[in-house]
Amino acid sequence: MTHHHLKSSPETCHWGIFDATLPPVLTVQSGDTVTIETISGGPDVMPPAPYEVLPELREVHARVPRGPGHILTGPVRVEGAMPGDVLEIQILAVEPRQDWGWMAIRPLRGTLPEDFPELTLAHYPIDKAAGVTRMPWGMNIPLAPFFGVMGVAPPKNWGRIDTIVPRDHGGNIDLKELQAGATLYLPVWVEGANFSTGDGHGVQGDGEVCLTALETAMTGTFRFVVRKDLAFRFPRAETPTHLITLGLHEDLDDAARQALREMIALIVERTNISREQAYMLCSLAVDLRVTQTVDGNKGIHAMLPKSLLAG
Repeated sequence: MTHHHLKSSPETCHWGIFDATLPPVLTVQSGDTVTIETISGGPDVMPPAPYEVLPELREVHARVPRGPGHILTGPVRVEGAMPGDVLEIQILAVEPRQDWGWMAIRPLRGTLPEDFPELTLAHYPIDKAAGVTRMPWGMNIPLAPFFGVMGVAPPKNWGRIDTIVPRDHGGNIDLKELQAGATLYLPVWVEGANFSTGDGHGVQGDGEVCLTALETAMTGTFRFVVRKDLAFRFPRAETPTHLITLGLHEDLDDAARQALREMIALIVERTNISREQAYMLCSLAVDLRVTQTVDGNKGIHAMLPKSLLAG
């Protein structure tokens, strides 16, 4: 197996879009590991001194066409991945690259747009050594870094789509459980899968209610594995302790129904119990949590302790 390092630059980043026709900037084999650097934010959210801005971020601002969403690094092509397969993405490490993060409240966006109609931008320091971000009112919040956006290329017939709305290909899932040690499973829609990531979050609460998490540049290390033994058409995940299914819809009730149906299907796949029994198990042991309420398609994730299926 080979380890690769993919830096963020105008040559390796695309801004605000997923598109099956984007050419890969790196090709790897199944089982390879890749360290991927990402950057975050447009010119309108740059911080004042003494915060340092990564030089490649300004280069991307100057040279990469701005799209309706996040700056992503990729795509990474994984040899052997074909439509109908599943790409297993093992998240081995995640850490901030810079000493600041930004947050924004934007008009007509967020969970309470009628209550907060004015643009508000804030920058908060990231103390990587202490593992905290420091609030100006004296509170220290522990960092819990993860990538808000991890996605493969969407189906070709979707054309070019923005990175804001999470869909069947993954994308802006904003699932805070996807920290180091977790695994994301994405259905493959095009040959090579073509994985991209970005939208680094220093820390986020379930809901991401004001629109943003602590947005920052991030470095992640991933292992990519092509799974031809799996066959599902919607993202799934797992942590060391839980199996996770996702629901995405404009309506949270419908998102909850989808996450629950996906969890029932997962339980039936892994056990010899009936759908009715799996439904009852979900009522006893599965937690439905709000992933985010701000990305067009809102998110619910269902969490089942892995210990219940052991053996």
